[in-house]
Amino acid sequence: MEDILTEIPPPSRFFLEDLNNFCPPSPPLPSPFLLFSTPNREKFSRPSLLIIAMSSSSLQVFHHVSSKTLVGTVILPEIPFSGNSVEPSLKDKSCNIYALNEDDNLIMIVSVQYPVTAERSHAVAKLLIGEQVIPEKVLILDSIRSSNFRGRLSPDEAFAFKLESSAERKAKADGHQDSPLVKCADYLPSGSVVDGLAAALLSRCQLKKIRGTLCVSWPEVGVSVISLVKSLLLKDVLSRVKHIDMKKLEEEFLKLSRSKDFLLESELYT
Repeated sequence: MEDILTEIPPPSRFFLEDLNNFCPPSPPLPSPFLLFSTPNREKFSRPSLLIIAMSSSSLQVFHHVSSKTLVGTVILPEIPFSGNSVEPSLKDKSCNIYALNEDDNLIMIVSVQYPVTAERSHAVAKLLIGEQVIPEKVLILDSIRSSNFRGRLSPDEAFAFKLESSAERKAKADGHQDSPLVKCADYLPSGSVVDGLAAALLSRCQLKKIRGTLCVSWPEVGVSVISLVKSLLLKDVLSRVKHIDMKKLEEEFLKLSRSKDFLLESELYT
């Protein structure tokens, strides 16, 4: 006779999603929010250009811009602060906001150094564009995976492609001197896919009729793509920014590439 206490129970007749119906729903996550270092946050609400850096290469380039000033951060409640350093570091899981003044124009830089899930992308995009911060132009810097690209990408060559909002294309058609924002990059081939936070940010620009450009680079990491992103920024976007030491950038990348944590988290920026 079978022992009902030790016998393996028969398979459930319910599907997994049916079983979840018996569990109480998870409590909603708190909304992300901006935290500025000064009470006068109004002066940061309307920058002439908002740059959102997510790719490893763009984060490293902006980390070495000495003329920027830390003015705030984006708090995502589910991201812990444990392990972060006191001074900004590329190894931190943070989302710092910097100010950069160029010819009396305020440029704000957001360095996204933690992963933002697809479910949270819209909330973060809404926070950065069109509500508390209303920029004239937006530049989004991300990388692209080979699986999302229609075509073949050589691992030995660095590439950059762009997508633009309707407002940016209209500015180009109207003959604005500062349009297109990124000139030295081809358009992303039809059939290629951009998803996650980068797609949510560009969609937000489209919805709010803001001049937005998404620039994706390949490969995800490497000295060649760092050099390419630096060249695009200094030639098209930040023509008067203080000089960035490429040798120091290369040394920093080689130091990080030997780090176990860096290798394990390299997919964070895809």
